[in-house]
Amino acid sequence: MKAIGVLALQGDWAAHSTALRALGAEVHAVRTATDLDNVRALVIPGGESSAMLRLMKPEDLSRRIVERTRAGMAVLATCAGVILLAQAVVPTQPCLGVLAVDVERNAYGRQVFSTIAEIDLSPDLGDPPRMEGVFIRAPRITRRDVSVEVLGSWGDDAVLVRQDRVLAATFHPELTGDRRVHELFLQIGEETNG
Repeated sequence: MKAIGVLALQGDWAAHSTALRALGAEVHAVRTATDLDNVRALVIPGGESSAMLRLMKPEDLSRRIVERTRAGMAVLATCAGVILLAQAVVPTQPCLGVLAVDVERNAYGRQVFSTIAEIDLSPDLGDPPRMEGVFIRAPRITRRDVSVEVLGSWGDDAVLVRQDRVLAATFHPELTGDRRVHELFLQIGEETNG
């Protein structure tokens, strides 16, 4: 069985790797198209979305990620990863368009306004009904298609969503001890061979 991949170009990919390994997953860093071909699911971590796009260009990784996602590969996107997958971004920047949401970058403020908040979860994620969410220059989902299910919210904002085999968190679940987001991602990955 293929390993879980973590896009390791920029951002806090190592924390995702640690979280997934703690759950028993075999994890490989993805930096090239060949690396991507050798994993069954992919985490796109937080970081800086425009920097990640530039770093994907030499290997044409953005096109390949779109193809694999549309073919059914499970994806977990966090923070900047959600920006990359969105259909539209404010301020305008290129994005991959595989998740039917629009987002606003840095919607909660700059780094100095980063915060830890209690997220209300769907009963599908089990007890307790809340989890801690670390928001660092986080994007806000400003529009979502009816096909996008809300699994977690902070106030009126959807902060954890799922569309088919794509799971997206505008916060950083890898920075807490609560592994339910990663557990759900692994379950989704078991269901697919994209």
